[in-house]
Amino acid sequence: MLPVIEQFISLDGEGPTAGELAYFVRFQQCNLRCSWCDTIYSWDDSVPVQWKSAQQIYDEIAASGIHNVTLTGGEPLIQEDIIPLLQLLAANDRLTVHIETNGSVNIAAFRQACPAENIIYILDYKLPDSGMEEQMDLQNLQLVQQNDVYKFVIASQADLQRAVELVQQYQLSRRCQVFFSPVRESIDPLSLVDAMKEHRLNNVKLQIQLHKILWPKEMRGV
Repeated sequence: MLPVIEQFISLDGEGPTAGELAYFVRFQQCNLRCSWCDTIYSWDDSVPVQWKSAQQIYDEIAASGIHNVTLTGGEPLIQEDIIPLLQLLAANDRLTVHIETNGSVNIAAFRQACPAENIIYILDYKLPDSGMEEQMDLQNLQLVQQNDVYKFVIASQADLQRAVELVQQYQLSRRCQVFFSPVRESIDPLSLVDAMKEHRLNNVKLQIQLHKILWPKEMRGV
């Protein structure tokens, strides 16, 4: 069984399918505590949990008619029954499935259990200001594939410098898609553009979260 706190249809606010409709499944529980976390309700026990089987969640997704699926949290990859759900989703080639994972969980076993091309990993790398960088699994930087994504949430110039170092050190923009996402209350997004220009970061994209422009940032289910 899987602990679900939200399921809804909305625009995908970030990532490769930003601006398209997506079906979101948000799981409870996270193994990290990032300083700028915007989904504290996914782990602070303030929202009721619905326990659902992998088959039940899959059936609800399939019945929705929405082809983009985002599994988020919390942290999807710490859920005990996540692999059975991934296998059900992978078998439906009409679906594109994004797993939003925080970068602390090694993805190798999940990819081995479910190697389908429609399962895409969107990994965070938690930078210094998050307070969680020491929890990052560095092997993931070499396990990503072309359709996967590395997302850097950047809150300061120190974060920005570290993100540039990692992109260059691991040649990430050749391995996968790379997004720089500013914490807009903490850093001017234009400073990210300046760094991208200065370091000639080809194939790196600036990401402004659409859902926080369209709706109040505190609103859920959008």
